[in-house]
Amino acid sequence: MLKTILSDNSYYTERGQKEFNELFVTKEKIFQSPKSPHLLSDLFRTATEESDLIVDFFAGSGTTGHAVEKLNASENSFRRYILVQLPEVLNTKNKDQKSAIDFCDKLGKPRNIAELTKERLRRTAQKIKKENPLFTGNLGFRVFKLDTSNIRTWESSDRNDLEGTLLENVDHLKPGRSEQDVLCEVLLKLGFDLCAPAEARTVAGKSVHSVGAGALFVCLAEKIARTDVEPLAFGIAESATDVEATVVFRDSAFTDDVAKANCAAILAQRGLGTVRTL
Repeated sequence: MLKTILSDNSYYTERGQKEFNELFVTKEKIFQSPKSPHLLSDLFRTATEESDLIVDFFAGSGTTGHAVEKLNASENSFRRYILVQLPEVLNTKNKDQKSAIDFCDKLGKPRNIAELTKERLRRTAQKIKKENPLFTGNLGFRVFKLDTSNIRTWESSDRNDLEGTLLENVDHLKPGRSEQDVLCEVLLKLGFDLCAPAEARTVAGKSVHSVGAGALFVCLAEKIARTDVEPLAFGIAESATDVEATVVFRDSAFTDDVAKANCAAILAQRGLGTVRTL
């Protein structure tokens, strides 16, 4: 019988359970039989380059994220990870999940596996910072949840009331959605990395998000009057470092088509010809 070449004791599930329990400061099995981060770290070291993106579609306890951060700290590398985990509800009738349920209750978090995943990543980051004080890599993470588009489709509540339907659909963005919600969708649709550097600045009294060091500007102000157009457009153009930068506005924000056309014309004169509206 062939034997595995992965025979180091640190690769065993028992080691994974031990490290998980140490992170959560407990002797209880909050998560059953998590993989060893040492095993995954060595596999990633062998199979990936220092700036690769590692994806785990069944994140579970978050061992993949732990392993990537551990590897980055040891090699001063820049690997990133995407973990996908459904908010699978913990079963109160399952005695093996009682410790996990009690832990979620203690933290005031929903009783689901995704909350355990996130908590492990937080604790892992703290542990790595403490053990590697000279490591300057990014140990943070963002959480995204799948939802419907922020942009509403044409909907008619009453086919006999055309005027009412038109008024209902003046704003193309769904109510109740935040700027961050819309910004994330814009990034995805335009092919930008969700981790691209972004900063919010005030231009002519309007909030403008600059993404990718000036490669994209997103202004989601609800009102842009004719008098706002010139200072806003010039302010954005002055901040642009990329002549191929894209500028995105909320379509319903412009007072009228003249204001919208003037804004696009000013930006085009300054070399920013890609203007889109939502």
